Amino acid sequence: MVISGPSGVGKSTVCERLCEALPAEFSVSYTTRPIRAGETEGRNYRFVSPEEFERVRIGGGMLECAQVYGHWYGTPLEPVRRALDEGRSIILEIDIHGAMQVRRVYADARAYFLLPPSPEEQRRRIIDRRTDAATEIARRLERADGEIRFAHESGCYNRFIVNDDLDGTVREIIEDIQREVAHDRSAAK
Repeated sequence: MVISGPSGVGKSTVCERLCEALPAEFSVSYTTRPIRAGETEGRNYRFVSPEEFERVRIGGGMLECAQVYGHWYGTPLEPVRRALDEGRSIILEIDIHGAMQVRRVYADARAYFLLPPSPEEQRRRIIDRRTDAATEIARRLERADGEIRFAHESGCYNRFIVNDDLDGTVREIIEDIQREVAHDRSAAK
């Protein structure tokens, strides 16, 4: 399952809630960016040097990867493969380019793009995180419209969901997954 969306839309919180509500685990991505206050190594990300990231990437160890805001991010392939081989669900919080890369490998992955209720609410959420400087906030907000447009044009996403109610957003994703599982079971009969 792929969760994407622009900065400040609540992706991490939705992913946490989905992991709690479903029998699913969170895929911990690699990143070359510095750790932020409140983040934990191995829980939020695996914080690695650019050299280590490149070694894994060149060795074919990434399911997807991209450079975003000057830092590399990527999903290690082996934990995803292992989880799926063992019949476990896994949630990836990745950008549009990563989602497109994942869908090339796992065409049946469910992909959801979260939308902000409004530009004002998105701005408030980014500011409330207190992790970015004013120039970074402006850059993220400026990029959001293009990301949303590109997500629609990509054809990669199963659903677009306005994240205006956290519980409702999580419920909508779970109900979609349940419908898909029921459909797959009836098609298999």
